[in-house]
Amino acid sequence: MNLLRRFLENHVLANLTFGLVIILGILAYQEMPRARDPEINFNWIDITTALPGASSIDVEKRVTDPIEDTISSTVRDLRFVTSTSREGVSSILVRFNQLSKTEFRERVADLRREVQNVYTDQLPDEALDPQIREITSSSGFPTASLVLTAQSPDEAFRRYAADLKLALERQPGVDEVLKMGSEDPELRIAFYPEKLLGLAINPNDLADTVRAYFSDVAIGDMNTANGRWLVRLEGTSSSLDELEAFPVVTAQGVVPLGSLAEIYRSSAEPSILAHYQGQPAIMFNITKQEQANTLQLLDNLNQFIERQQAVVIPQGYHLALVDDQTISTRDAIRTMQWNAGIGLSLVILVVFIFLGGRIALLTGIGIPFTLAATFFILHAMGMSLNNTVLLGVVIALGMLVDDAVVVVETIYYRLQQGGSAMEAAMAALQEVAAPVFTSVLTTIAAFLPLMLLPGIMGDFLRVIPMVVCIALAVSLLEAFWMLPAHVSVMRVNFDKTSALQRKRQHFSRNIRHYYSLLLIRVMRHPVRSLLGIVGVAALAVLLLVGGVINVNFFAADPYRLLYINAESPARYTIDDSMAVAEQLERKALAVLEPEEVRATVAYSGIMFTQTEPYFGENYSQAFISLNPIRGDMRDTYSLIAAVEDAVGEQLGESKVSVLVLEDGPPVGQPVSVKVRGDRFEDIQAVVDQISAHLQADPRFKIINTDFKTGSPQLKLTLDGDAIQRAGIAPQVVTAALQSRVDGLLIGRYQNLGEEVDIRLLARTGSEDNLDALLSTTLTTANGGTVRLSTLLQAEYGSGYQNIRHYNFKRSITINGDIDETQLDAVAANDLIRAYWDTIRAQHPGISLDFSGVLDDIEENLSGISMLFAMGLGLIYLILGTQFKSYLQPLMILVSVPLAFIGVVFGLVLTNNPLSFTSMYGVVALSGISVNSAIVLISAANSRLKSGMSPLHATIYAGRRRVVPILITSTTTIAGLFSLALGIGGKSLLWGPIAATIVSGLLFSTVLVLVVIPLIYYASVRSQPVVLS
Repeated sequence: MNLLRRFLENHVLANLTFGLVIILGILAYQEMPRARDPEINFNWIDITTALPGASSIDVEKRVTDPIEDTISSTVRDLRFVTSTSREGVSSILVRFNQLSKTEFRERVADLRREVQNVYTDQLPDEALDPQIREITSSSGFPTASLVLTAQSPDEAFRRYAADLKLALERQPGVDEVLKMGSEDPELRIAFYPEKLLGLAINPNDLADTVRAYFSDVAIGDMNTANGRWLVRLEGTSSSLDELEAFPVVTAQGVVPLGSLAEIYRSSAEPSILAHYQGQPAIMFNITKQEQANTLQLLDNLNQFIERQQAVVIPQGYHLALVDDQTISTRDAIRTMQWNAGIGLSLVILVVFIFLGGRIALLTGIGIPFTLAATFFILHAMGMSLNNTVLLGVVIALGMLVDDAVVVVETIYYRLQQGGSAMEAAMAALQEVAAPVFTSVLTTIAAFLPLMLLPGIMGDFLRVIPMVVCIALAVSLLEAFWMLPAHVSVMRVNFDKTSALQRKRQHFSRNIRHYYSLLLIRVMRHPVRSLLGIVGVAALAVLLLVGGVINVNFFAADPYRLLYINAESPARYTIDDSMAVAEQLERKALAVLEPEEVRATVAYSGIMFTQTEPYFGENYSQAFISLNPIRGDMRDTYSLIAAVEDAVGEQLGESKVSVLVLEDGPPVGQPVSVKVRGDRFEDIQAVVDQISAHLQADPRFKIINTDFKTGSPQLKLTLDGDAIQRAGIAPQVVTAALQSRVDGLLIGRYQNLGEEVDIRLLARTGSEDNLDALLSTTLTTANGGTVRLSTLLQAEYGSGYQNIRHYNFKRSITINGDIDETQLDAVAANDLIRAYWDTIRAQHPGISLDFSGVLDDIEENLSGISMLFAMGLGLIYLILGTQFKSYLQPLMILVSVPLAFIGVVFGLVLTNNPLSFTSMYGVVALSGISVNSAIVLISAANSRLKSGMSPLHATIYAGRRRVVPILITSTTTIAGLFSLALGIGGKSLLWGPIAATIVSGLLFSTVLVLVVIPLIYYASVRSQPVVLS
């Protein structure tokens, strides 16, 4: 204690430390990068491999299957693997189990190595290098979206867009720029079929000529009398004149390539179209680097756009920022800061009411000290300032003063008895240091296990317990050193009391007096009192199981964005789909106020969903970016309802839906059932049965699948006998077919920093039909001619637009929403599982996989249940050590179910759903709610040891500690009150946590002051009085 006295007496050291921490905290707060959400690696890897010109079936067989076979046999710790094979592209999504960062890096390295080996050894030569990228909270959703428009796009416009993409990628903090609406450049050699036929050559002869001449070859090095020389053969050139002069050897002599074909620069056929304000556009979706400051990045982008306007405007172009995360990030941070500010004001007001201005000031200045130290530590750990960090601050805010309030109230009490400031401080610390330290440890014990919560939700919320535990640990330093030192240096005394102070003392005495009377009455009628509490608990249980409380495990706030999806018949061209998107855009704008809309973009060829993008010419989407809510503007859900009514569920032949993205970690739809098998015909039969069953149930909404038949398909096979008789090599037939349809890729070269494909194709005029294709004439080795139709066997049918796999088997996913007022995700999936059990026997070889949202729910529920038990175990361990008893810790833990009663009533009164975040709040509440009981029982034990009778010890402990209990509980409630009610801004994601703690603590504090004395007295009433 002498060492502690020296610290308390050294005011200079205390004040200098206080000031230094405040300065360092302010600097750290300003330097912390701003972001909406914490940086999370979802353990997802996306592998994209292009096979130009291939059908979805060919992509599946030649690309997806080889890569999946290798992954399944060589890569460990896989949670699931899903893939999509579509025309020209294979996309494989790999999700790993929960791993440490080191283990995850090792698995990613294994994956990259194995995929590269497959690419080298097994994939077709024409396949492009697989692109492997990690999906994180930064890369999973664009930080900003830009559009570049022109009235008449040309090659110069395309070239400027390519340069703009490179310039954007060089901006500080930019990780990746995804360009939509602009295709890669091509050099096209469009030959005249009749000229080739007249010269007795075939398309592959032209292809061989270009390949032979148009290549750069490293010959080697030679040692000569003049030294060592490097020899290289250069053939590539961007000069059209040089290409046209390439000599082509024919039976009638050598002719220049330019006499047989038209050579010109162009671009690949568009796979995605974008329109902005009715004009053709190119859209740039920008993702940020990990730990990049979102606000600083957008400031840089705005300055970049402003500089570019001087370039684009004279050319007739327009560059605009149509969406960014700065507004939502600023609003989210502002909401938390407002709630924190309101909470801080309410905390200081509560302390002022109970303890007076000087004590409130001493307690209040401890909060900036604790927060400054917390922000300094978080900055040193490389954390960003985001919603989750600020939520941890808001949760901790009311608790930061709890230990200080108990200490200062005890000092305050002794000062009223006439002691000096230093003696009062020393005596107060001797009296309450142990219970205060224990109460802080129990709170930390409840929060600390939450850092072990598994899954994406655990990663998303992990920073909250970290912030709370750091802040509480720092608050102990403030309460045991800074606060007593400040009290002693201010020489607070009550020799002369003001009228306000006398009223405050009278108010505190009244609380103690009336509580003592209540406690005496309760202890005279213990059975009646306990029955009343049991009745309240029974009512809470009835409300919980009776369906009064809605269950929505992943309730979250919607982004101010709308995606209006349109899925048209497979025969729709990309231009047809664009017309659908623009019509939906106009319908939506008709019901939205001008001040509500920031920008709209229509695009076709792609449709974003909650889990992955869908590609195809029949898909389109209208993207609507909304302005933040200001004044009396409608909230997002009201706008969603208005747009849904306006666009309907059908537009002509197109199926329409409205997609809304929500804050928080990514989750899928409540219904996401993967039907797996080997044959799509068998899978489709099951999908049809289950879909019909769900559509007949009004509790299910918007049931659809991800399986779509493709365009009509002509399947051609080589007739070996006919080819042999004609004396034509099979590759000649293949080259003729490719050049007649999409064109034959015969090489590529670099030009002005871009990779340019060389495509050989036939000039077909207006005869673009299947009969004309099969009537194509080739020259045989003996100089004769033969039609393709005689060398091929044709089969007409339909293909698949997308072929999806789930865990290495073909699958179709049934997606859908539910009416959350009647059903939750777990019950919905149980209903589907029960129906499947009745029809399973009819479909051998088919299996259902319910992973997805249900999988995440089960993982989170099991995880949070285990962590709840772990937290209670740690609390019991701490309390057992403190009280040296097996029974008294159990008595204190009675506070936890009492708090849960308040949680149920709070959810009913605030109309918040029972979500995962509210369950998270219950676990956190378990460590907060026991603090009042700790203080009560500790005080009663002290009085029992001093010689009081069990009855008097119980009553006088309650009388002495009721005011600090009310103060600490009220300050905690005050800190979270604004967030719980949404005074400073409402949040469906974070509000339930605050509402859970507020309501649970409010009820538990009242009940603890009644129940704990009853239980304590019952446990000690038979003990003999021991005189001290």
